Amino acid sequence: MTAIKFAWSALGGDPAHLARLTTVVREGVLEARLPVRELARACVGACALAAAELAARRAGLAEVPGVRVDDGAVAAAFHSERLLRVDGRTPVTFAPLSRFWRTADGRVRTHANYPHHRARLLGALGLPQDASAEAVADRIAERPALDVEEAVYGAGGLAVALRSPKEWAATEQAAEVAARPLVERERLGSTHARVLTPLDPAAAALLPAAGLRVLDLTRVLAGPVATRTLALLGADVLRVDAPWLPELPDQQADTGFGKRSATLDLTADRDTFEELLAAADVVVTGYRPGALDRFGLAPEALFARRPALVVAQVSAWGAYGPWGRRRGFDSLVQVATGIAATEGSAEEPGALPAQALDHGTGYLLAAAVLRALTEQSYDGGGRLVRLALARTARWLTDGIRPTAATGAPYEGPDAWLAETDGPLGRLRHALPPVSFAGGPGDWARPPVPWGSDSARWR
Repeated sequence: MTAIKFAWSALGGDPAHLARLTTVVREGVLEARLPVRELARACVGACALAAAELAARRAGLAEVPGVRVDDGAVAAAFHSERLLRVDGRTPVTFAPLSRFWRTADGRVRTHANYPHHRARLLGALGLPQDASAEAVADRIAERPALDVEEAVYGAGGLAVALRSPKEWAATEQAAEVAARPLVERERLGSTHARVLTPLDPAAAALLPAAGLRVLDLTRVLAGPVATRTLALLGADVLRVDAPWLPELPDQQADTGFGKRSATLDLTADRDTFEELLAAADVVVTGYRPGALDRFGLAPEALFARRPALVVAQVSAWGAYGPWGRRRGFDSLVQVATGIAATEGSAEEPGALPAQALDHGTGYLLAAAVLRALTEQSYDGGGRLVRLALARTARWLTDGIRPTAATGAPYEGPDAWLAETDGPLGRLRHALPPVSFAGGPGDWARPPVPWGSDSARWR
């Protein structure tokens, strides 16, 4: 089974719709030892097909609009955070303490882009908050990699020991991940079919998510990619963050297209949050599993209040197994699952050519939401969809066959970049790769400063 067929099947899509998809293959795109190009193409293609399917449903079209997936557009989108320029400035992608370190018996990778994660890392190592990278290197070099991993995670930080594919496969978490489908889908309750306002097929652009309200409770990077895509397709996306957890400015500029951004204390401003939830159609969460449960955001609690919701969750390791409550990011999942060793070696670990686990999972998450909305329009019910970066990693390493790239050469991303002026300055950014006949070609509005909007629906 090809990657796109597998992804579309995992989403519950009608296989007949695959005939509406065409691919523009380009040589030299997302080159790696693992089949990254095939994964990226499949994730974007499945998302575009899900968008076209919902557009056809709402516009009363006789057939699903044609979908076009261009490897060049996909590659640019998967590098969006690296290609971004803010008033000509190159963004900062990784902080000094987010890197590989030599341990007493191998390698460990840490993630400390956010100030609170940096503080926890240094605390776990018994170092002062102004410690230098050299001091961190000396301290980590004294300890085994697994010891560093456990100590940092125990302190609420992020560190992962480098594992080979065989070492990862031997863990209980790997077995739990392998036992799950790529996209976990569940129908809950028996509410009436969702009534979607018809779209005008003669409109300037078919926006399959128009009129839908998406409560965005996500952070780096898969969740924001998913909600950015839903905003492209017409949804009113309101991202809500805790006031004490500001987003990194460049991250906000990259993933904030089409969205509004508000801050809210879910404890002190409970009534405001419940008002948002009462009018939401979709809730997307991207925090570690269980982190939001105390705020009444566990799926069961959400469906008890809003039976017709679509709830979409994304996590690093999955909501199960011994690592089910751990924090994680794309770079760490690559290290744990053997990808870094495969792309490099045990002595010199490598990385995928893009944060493909984040981006790929993000487009699959958006696709799962769109497919859930289509299904609801026929038979109602609440919908729960779950994805995990580690499960996407499993698909990449043990489920996709590489294919020969025989097409036009890839001459760089320039053809898929645009410039937009907005409140954050002049942004050079990657255009959206999700494309179908009659669909939008760019976001309707640029990103706004973090927390600059009111916590209310339009």
